Amino acid sequence: MAGAPHLFDRALAATRAARRRGPEPNILTRTIAEELVERVAFVNRRFERVLLIAAEPEAIAGRLKEGGQVKEVEMRLPSSGDRLGLPQEQFDAVFSVLDLQTFNDVPGALIQMRHALKPDGLLLVCLFAGDTLTELRQSWLAAEVAISGGVTPRVAPMIDVRELGALLQRAGLALPVADLDRTMVRYSDAVALIHEIRELGLSNNLVGRSRVPVSRRLMGAAINHYQQNFADPDDRVRATIEIAWLTGWAPHESQQQPLKPGSAKARLADALKVDEKKLR
Repeated sequence: MAGAPHLFDRALAATRAARRRGPEPNILTRTIAEELVERVAFVNRRFERVLLIAAEPEAIAGRLKEGGQVKEVEMRLPSSGDRLGLPQEQFDAVFSVLDLQTFNDVPGALIQMRHALKPDGLLLVCLFAGDTLTELRQSWLAAEVAISGGVTPRVAPMIDVRELGALLQRAGLALPVADLDRTMVRYSDAVALIHEIRELGLSNNLVGRSRVPVSRRLMGAAINHYQQNFADPDDRVRATIEIAWLTGWAPHESQQQPLKPGSAKARLADALKVDEKKLR
C-alpha cells in the first residue's frame, strides 16, 4: 500500500537468501517443509497448480509432491522488492515460506498473493513473528546503551500474531486463521547463535542498520549480557523462535457465510433456560 514505511532492504534480504542456497537444504527449511506438508494434509483437497515462494524451494516442493495432494509446483525465490509480479487468478494455492516478515508493505504482499489465487484458492504463509530472538534484541540494546549511550536497529521488529489475523481480513481473504508455533532453541553460547543467523542468511537487513563494523567491545558486551540473562544452569543459552502460520482463502460463493443479524430461528435464552432481560 502507498506510504508504507520503508524498514527493510528487500534486495539485501534476497541476495542473502540466494547466497545461503547449498546442495542440501538447511535444518530450518527441512523443519518448515514437514510442517507445511502436515498443514496441507488437513485440507481435504487436491491442488493442481501451486505457487511456492521460498529461499530453498526445491526441497519443499519435493516434500509437497510426496504428500500426494499437490500436482504441479511453480517455484520462486524471494523478490528483491515488495512487488511480486504474480499472474492473476492462476493458482489453486500459494505457499509463502519465511519471506513475509521482510516486506515493507505486508498487507500489499498478501493482496498480491490473494489476486494470484483462483476463486476458493488457498493461501498458506509462514513467517517469523512475535518474540522471535527477543533475547538477542535485548542484549544488543543493553550493550549499545552501555557502550555508546544510544541504539541502532540490529534485530528486525516482529509482527504480533493478533495483528496478522486482522491483516488477512484486510487483504480480502476469507476464513482467515493465524496461529503461532513457539520453540525454545538452545546454543552453547551467544556466538554460536549469531553464527547460525549469518549462515542462514538472516542477518540484519534493516534499512536503518549501522554500516559501521561491530567493535570487539560492543560484541563482547552483547555476548556478556546474553550469557548473564538468558543462560540455563548448564551455561547453554536459549533463544526464542516464534513462527506464525497464516491461512486464508480467495473468496468464493461456496464458502461459509456469516448469518445475517436477526436471522436466528431460536433464542439463546431458551437454549440456556434462563429469562431474557432486554437492555435499556
